[in-house]
Amino acid sequence: MAAKERNGRRPGKLAQDSEQPGRVIGSAVNVAINRGFVVGREVLVGSIPGIVVGYNIASFGRFVGSAYPLVVRTALGVTKCGMDEVSLA
Repeated sequence: MAAKERNGRRPGKLAQDSEQPGRVIGSAVNVAINRGFVVGREVLVGSIPGIVVGYNIASFGRFVGSAYPLVVRTALGVTKCGMDEVSLA
């Protein structure tokens, strides 16, 4: 009986491409910038005024940068926002 050939992956586990998350997050941030959501820009999160203070580059966790590319400071605190949650003031 021949030894089982190992390829370094577990069965049923998807291989992760190390570049893919960065590309997706980078394109989400670029879309936000191209739509006018630049650092220092006044925005509305729903009806709450805020200012874009940065971009979310997280590739893991609950609020990844591909879904929530904007970091906005409001009177209620700092939050990560999706493009559908904010509008230009």
